[in-house]
Amino acid sequence: MEKNGNNHKLRVCVATCNRADYSKLAPIMFGIKAEPQFFELDVVVLGSHLIDDYGNTYRMIEQDDFDIHTRLHTIVRGEDEAAMVESVGLALVKLPDVLNRLKPDIMIVHGDRFDALALATSAALMNIRILHIEGGEVSGTIDDSIRHAITKLAHYHVCCTRSAEQHLIAMCEDHDRILLAGCPSYDKLLSARNKDYMSIIRMWLGEDVKTRDYIVALQHPVTTDIKHSIKMFELTLDALISFKKRTLVLFPNVDAGSKEMVRVMRKKGIEHHPNFRAVKHVPFDQFIQLVAHAGCMIGNSSCGVREVGAFGTPVINLGTRQTGRETGENVLHVRDADTQDKILHALHLQFGKQYPCSKIYGDGNAVPRILKFLKSIDLKEPLQKKFCFPPVKDSISQDIDHILETQSALAVDLGGTNLRVAIVSMKGEIVKKYTQLNPKTYEDRLELILKMCVEAASEAVNVNCRILGVGIGGGIVHQHELIHGSSFCAAELGHIVVSLDGPECLCGSQGCIEAYASGIALQREAKKLHDEDLLLVEGMSMKKEEVVSAAHLIQAAKLGNAKADSILRTAGTALGLGVVNILHTMNPSLVILSGVLASHYVNAVKDVINQQALSSVKTVDVVVSNLADPALLGAASLVLDYTTRRIY
Repeated sequence: MEKNGNNHKLRVCVATCNRADYSKLAPIMFGIKAEPQFFELDVVVLGSHLIDDYGNTYRMIEQDDFDIHTRLHTIVRGEDEAAMVESVGLALVKLPDVLNRLKPDIMIVHGDRFDALALATSAALMNIRILHIEGGEVSGTIDDSIRHAITKLAHYHVCCTRSAEQHLIAMCEDHDRILLAGCPSYDKLLSARNKDYMSIIRMWLGEDVKTRDYIVALQHPVTTDIKHSIKMFELTLDALISFKKRTLVLFPNVDAGSKEMVRVMRKKGIEHHPNFRAVKHVPFDQFIQLVAHAGCMIGNSSCGVREVGAFGTPVINLGTRQTGRETGENVLHVRDADTQDKILHALHLQFGKQYPCSKIYGDGNAVPRILKFLKSIDLKEPLQKKFCFPPVKDSISQDIDHILETQSALAVDLGGTNLRVAIVSMKGEIVKKYTQLNPKTYEDRLELILKMCVEAASEAVNVNCRILGVGIGGGIVHQHELIHGSSFCAAELGHIVVSLDGPECLCGSQGCIEAYASGIALQREAKKLHDEDLLLVEGMSMKKEEVVSAAHLIQAAKLGNAKADSILRTAGTALGLGVVNILHTMNPSLVILSGVLASHYVNAVKDVINQQALSSVKTVDVVVSNLADPALLGAASLVLDYTTRRIY
């Protein structure tokens, strides 16, 4: 427990409301109980667990050797919408006293039932941390709304599928508090190996039943359309009667409409029909074996689309109660189960098939992940949960500090000779500029860029500039957006290869535009001429300690040095070939050459375009920028345009 900063055992309260959620919570409870050095477990039982008509399923918790700390009778009978609301209210009245006595560090709540909503509401209001199991999933009833409401109340989330995880993130939940673990019940499903499964089948369905020759039916009311769900249940029973296979029918859950569904069962004589066995509850270990070896499962329970996939058992999912759930290929959906013939046809299609096992909802290792996650919870962290909302632009219209500040950008020009960083205002004014010689190694360049940016950002405060972003020159802008490329290195235009046997480039390749036309390339050629006493012509002079530069080459060419002029024409041709490649790739409407060398290259570039380009792009305009610092201003303009853009 030292890892999470807690100096005592984590007191965990697990609250279970019905047979379905216990099947998911039980594996976690066993795991917690097995590590008493880390955890203290308190079990609270409420809901339909304590009702005889629903099997008194609290007994299976006792049979699993768990001490039940508290039993809360919270169900108001009536099985209609009002009774569900009253049951939530009754639970809210009774739970505070229990939670005050237990004082748990964390409460584990499962799923999407109305009882679970009462648990989460109580814990949240009493400042108890909540771990929600199976959040982020999508189905087709009021359960969706309840599930997402619990998500908003919960502090930590354990989800079963990648899609559920993404839904939670989309709901602005903190990614660091989400665990993709899989469904805890799958830990048991995927390890279930019972050689004596035939005795279980015979106990529940009769001595003469064979494996894969019977049906398991489990159907619940749809609380948002009770009348239709009752009619659908009636059609299902009629289809099963006509199908004439031995069928185990489980009573529906406690939702509104269940009483009417039970009346339909009794009206059709299901409890006394020779082909049917109607039961209130089957222990989960035995239920696993029953569905694993069934010829088919039919109904609208989440168990059909989730757990049963682990065995590849054919499933017929009726109606809209599970709409949105991820399912394996073993599930046949009958969304509009509005006729007996449609359901009967589905039974003929599915019965007796065997599908591949599905692991959509788990790989059998959920519980170890959940226990590790519980141990990592730091009780010293603030209880108030934070939501990770998408970034929203701050409104600046009513903030005097923003009004008085000058909106600006940091622009970076990574040149061949010099590294330049500038603070550029919204009006395109260079407020301050920093220049350093460009180091030779990548690491040194990156370090210097960062150092210069930090220095400029600090200075921006002194000159009342608000830096909205950093722009680094060199790139392709398409429809007002910078193209990044798959590995964020798009538009390395200087490294377009224009000759296979050209001069070596700093990148290690040969024949790049940069190797011909950059300032460093011209400086290199100028030094070669100077070393051979071929640079200086009449009208030129150099001091002894003066460093040869590209400017000397340009001056020599202007004064009639044929070799210097040839070097400039070759550089211009190389640049022109690169521009032609860009014209053929991007088909831009305008080519703007900028920088101190632009005026020396423009005619050569035009000549190459005229000679080499396709006729469809030959008419492009090629102009020279008259801006003093076009690279810096271009980088800054992209930042300033993007950060202040308004979309209506």
